[in-house]
Amino acid sequence: MEHNLALYRRYRPESFAEVIGQDHVTEPLRSALANNRVNHAYLFSGPRGCGKTTSARILARTLNCEKAPIADPCGECRSCVDLARGGSGSVDVIEIDAASHGGVDDARDLRERAFFAPVASRYKVYIIDEAHMVTTQGFNALLKLVEEPPEHLKFIFATTEPEKVIPTIRSRTHHYPFRLIPPRVLSDHLAEICAREGVKIDPAALPLVVRAGAGSARDSLSVLDQLLGGAGPDGVTYDVAAGLLGYTPDTLLDEVVDAFAAGDGAAVFGTVDKVIETGQDPRRFTEDLLRRLRDLVIVAAVPDAPATGLLDVPEDRAERLVAQAARFGKADLVRSADTVAAGLTEMRGATTPRLLLELICARVLLPGADHGTDGLTARLDRLERRIGMGGGEAGATTAPVPAPTPAQAPAPTVAPTPAAVEPAAEPVAVASPEPPAPEPAPLEAPAEAPAEPPAPVAEPVAAQPPAPSPAGALGLVDARRIWPDLLDKVKELRRFTWILLSQNAQVVGLDGGVLTVGFKNAGARDSFLGGGSEEILRQAAIDVIGADWKVEAIVDPAADPSAGAPTVTKPAVEPPPFETTAPAPPSRPAPDPETIASARGNIAPTRSGDAPAKGPDERDVDAHPDDADLDDGGVDAAELIERGLGATVIDEITHD
Repeated sequence: MEHNLALYRRYRPESFAEVIGQDHVTEPLRSALANNRVNHAYLFSGPRGCGKTTSARILARTLNCEKAPIADPCGECRSCVDLARGGSGSVDVIEIDAASHGGVDDARDLRERAFFAPVASRYKVYIIDEAHMVTTQGFNALLKLVEEPPEHLKFIFATTEPEKVIPTIRSRTHHYPFRLIPPRVLSDHLAEICAREGVKIDPAALPLVVRAGAGSARDSLSVLDQLLGGAGPDGVTYDVAAGLLGYTPDTLLDEVVDAFAAGDGAAVFGTVDKVIETGQDPRRFTEDLLRRLRDLVIVAAVPDAPATGLLDVPEDRAERLVAQAARFGKADLVRSADTVAAGLTEMRGATTPRLLLELICARVLLPGADHGTDGLTARLDRLERRIGMGGGEAGATTAPVPAPTPAQAPAPTVAPTPAAVEPAAEPVAVASPEPPAPEPAPLEAPAEAPAEPPAPVAEPVAAQPPAPSPAGALGLVDARRIWPDLLDKVKELRRFTWILLSQNAQVVGLDGGVLTVGFKNAGARDSFLGGGSEEILRQAAIDVIGADWKVEAIVDPAADPSAGAPTVTKPAVEPPPFETTAPAPPSRPAPDPETIASARGNIAPTRSGDAPAKGPDERDVDAHPDDADLDDGGVDAAELIERGLGATVIDEITHD
């Protein structure tokens, strides 16, 4: 028969040692009982379902125990048996519901019967539940009795609103405030009850039961009783608990949070539409979203919060929270939580909750539209996060400069000047109909450049500090952490590259601004390089974190053991090294075409500053393919200027 009772009745505590979450009350009471320092009147206050009435019964049971004074009832004597769960009760312990017996006449009747001695116990105990419902006249009628009761009389008032008990009564009682039960304590208690009942429950469902109980043991047990009653062969699962209690599934919350992190408005509003189409309450969804953002704020501030118990979440959900928090900045998370909290307040009583939910999501997606302090902080947070991940302010805009070898060190320092000047001077000389100026010596001087010492060429390198590498602050762990973000960006740029990377590749190295991507097999690697996908991945890294990485592709030995040692494959196209060592010629009258041709034969590109110049009819076999434009090949001068410099010839000026 007892099995048919509700859980909160079957598992009602019978001693103070069994009361959970109220140690600040039970321990002083046990000490007072053991030392026989019991007062004549007590006031128990606190939220509903936290154990006020139960503790009042335990106190009455302990007072009348035959082994008193004792901290806990023995459970064997007649009084303990009568006042136990399922007992017949005692005529000396009277419970009065003040909600229906709080008038002055009820108080007078109580006062007349209180002077009679107890029948079979040491004390006559009056437990007045819902004491705040006693009228002022009723309290005044009891005042004298509560102030100076007979030796055998004890009063225990229980109420959820102690401020409504008149001060003259409160001042004559010992007040013990009860509190809501901590979630972790309540969760462990519910798990223990499920074990006693022999019903399996998903650990992820317990937080939902605790949340529905709102810190009340009685309410939590009522919810658990409902779930146990509808449990199937698999016990109480998360999906069953979430659906029955009306909470938003974690999958929907994960979708909308990931969309917020990526700034994907289509995914955000698609999730909102899914919430409405599946019959979810927009207000409940907003409340659940606010709780999720609160968890992310805590994880962002304390990364080990799930491990230390600061957040009571299952292990798999804790990993998701850590990963999601890493995709936001702290200020951005706080602003998003504030925005959702303000919107939740506006939704109370609203007739169009879906519209307000969509407006809330729009505000979260657009920190630029928030001109307040929170919006500015969120924008700065995003900028600082990208710059910090890119290795500094310069790293956000400057491409990495590889360290030059001794043979190539002089070439990059002077390359920009002749590359920018030579094409401009050449077309003018070809197009000029005037005879050449009698100053050929400066044009032949560069032929002697290889015999000059390289010190003047290397001097600008010492004067100009090397540009910082934008990926210097990142390592392999960071690259793998932002890999999902890079894939999302690659998907926007080229879907073919995204398919290759998402299904066949992973990050295997990041060193010195070089991102090494390992593929499952050689075919996937060759498809990646043959289609120019390395440039797509490089651009995605620039867009996401501002890091200009050089991308290298290998066959990952871990994925393909037959590949042996990893072989680095360079990108198909590399920027041509500038090797011309000739300085820019000063402005002077343009020579004729024959002089230009003669000068070209003497100013051939050199490597390491030691190769001799080639004649006009000799072709440099080491010349880069991009250098083919230096030979006019009969191309019109205006076309050379337009193709080489992007300029247009307006007029030609000749000099005598």
